[in-house]
Amino acid sequence: MKNRPSFLTKLLYAILLPVFLLALWETLARQGIISPHILPAPSRVFFRWIDYARPHEPYDAGKTNFIAWFFSGELPHDALASSMRVLGGFAIGAIPALVLGLLMGASTFIYRLFNPLIQILRPIPPIAYIPLAILWFGLGNPPAFFLISLGAFFPVLMNTISGVRHVDRLLIRAARNLGANGHTLFLRIILPAAMPYILTGLRVGVGVAFIVVIVAEMIAVNSGLGYRILEAREFLWSDKIIAGMITIGLLGLTIDTAMSRINHHLLRWHSGHE
Repeated sequence: MKNRPSFLTKLLYAILLPVFLLALWETLARQGIISPHILPAPSRVFFRWIDYARPHEPYDAGKTNFIAWFFSGELPHDALASSMRVLGGFAIGAIPALVLGLLMGASTFIYRLFNPLIQILRPIPPIAYIPLAILWFGLGNPPAFFLISLGAFFPVLMNTISGVRHVDRLLIRAARNLGANGHTLFLRIILPAAMPYILTGLRVGVGVAFIVVIVAEMIAVNSGLGYRILEAREFLWSDKIIAGMITIGLLGLTIDTAMSRINHHLLRWHSGHE
């Protein structure tokens, strides 16, 4: 059995390339090879990121709640707004997608009934719905939730259908021969066997939700990381644009890591999962 790499070894591998690229970027920017107006140095982006995250007023324990004070800064406020939209829109899209996917995967009749419509709607990107979303819901959070839920719906739906339809038929026949009824067959055989596909769909759906929320915030709302990036573009603040992009990446990494941990916990029994 091979020895697993230590935490420090994993950390070294994880930061080696980013550190090298940051050093190269800093050098090119400081030497004037890259225009600072187009691509500012990482150090400048870092200080802008700190300024973006700083609360507006000094903390006063006697007058201000710490959480409220912390989120008074632009960056924490925007990051929280974007995260809430992602999680809310993802839940709105993923829950019906799971239910419909399980039904379509388990029932040939329901699959044939819904599949043509699904295949027509699925290639349409959520961004194409922006005019309709604003027309239907106006401005603010409702159109953003609508667009995010659309982005999360189809990855979860298609992976769930695929997972249920790829369950080994030998397992189903064996369970039926042992007297399992429909309820037991679904809960004990079909759902666990489809779980790797379902969790993959959920993980992909979260990633798509992050893409859509930034676009939605640029169009329909006046808060969030997407809105702040668009605002920075109007003033040609390229360092603030990059700071917002990095924040999006860190938020996405945090949620994806959490999803990966959940997958690892739920799929401990799976033969292909370490």
